[in-house]
Amino acid sequence: MSTTTDLWHHYGRTRAERDRAVPETFSWAWSQDSGPGPELLGEVAGGTVGDLGAGAARHAACLATHHLPARVDAVDASPAQHAMATGLFGYLAPRLRIVRSDAVRHLLDAAGTYDVLYSVFGAVDFTDPRELLPAAAGALRPGGRLVFSTLAHYLGGAPAEPDAVPAEVAARTPGGEATTMRRWVLQEHVWTKVLDESGFTGIGIDTLPSPADAPRGAATLLVRAVRRA
Repeated sequence: MSTTTDLWHHYGRTRAERDRAVPETFSWAWSQDSGPGPELLGEVAGGTVGDLGAGAARHAACLATHHLPARVDAVDASPAQHAMATGLFGYLAPRLRIVRSDAVRHLLDAAGTYDVLYSVFGAVDFTDPRELLPAAAGALRPGGRLVFSTLAHYLGGAPAEPDAVPAEVAARTPGGEATTMRRWVLQEHVWTKVLDESGFTGIGIDTLPSPADAPRGAATLLVRAVRRA
């Protein structure tokens, strides 16, 4: 597994060439075409919001444009994704701030900053939850909200892990060579345990089913929690 190569170099590049519009809304589901929308974040108008593993920042751009927060920070460690997000939506500054940073490092530097944090198959999937979730709790104001969607099972259909351990999943280097990266695909009770240990309460988890005709479909875990006061 590479720790220095940008393994997100290719992700979203084709779509960015043909679709530069700010989305009207976003979906939490893996299929990105069903289920609830940003209302799960609660009232974000006037608040400070962080998107962890924002990629091209489409979800963050949607919030910044249509839901009037004071600021949305779209955080991603990938140089390629940061550049893509800046090219697509940099004009939405200062309400949208595109941040190139490791999610844990950013959160540790932002204690008590956020009203809401969220991740749509983003940093929560690709960062050790025993590091990310405590950092997220510290970056939220008391009573602040964390919402994230993650895989309910592996894309090949294998069940999620019964402990907080990652698997190596396929990835590509910028040059196209095959490699792997770590991804955490965990059962509901594991997420609940780590969230509780990290300083969260009010934990709720729903499962959004995969569309029956999706070729690489997967059910989604939709997780909500509140920073303990």
